Amino acid sequence: MMPLVFADVGESCIIKKVGGSPDTKKHIENLGFVAGAEISIVTETGGNLIVNVKESRVAISKEMARKIFI
Repeated sequence: MMPLVFADVGESCIIKKVGGSPDTKKHIENLGFVAGAEISIVTETGGNLIVNVKESRVAISKEMARKIFI
């Protein structure tokens, strides 16, 4: 298990766990980042990521990506 920030662009992964404070965790899960969901990184710019999750593209910060484990 590793944070999402270490995944390669174009790599498909399965989310294993979402960490952080309860408020942060709830916010991340409301965006569709839940355990068991498939996720793929579209592009990385300055450490920030654009990812496909649940048939949507979502931009997340490097700090947020560190709380998503694959």
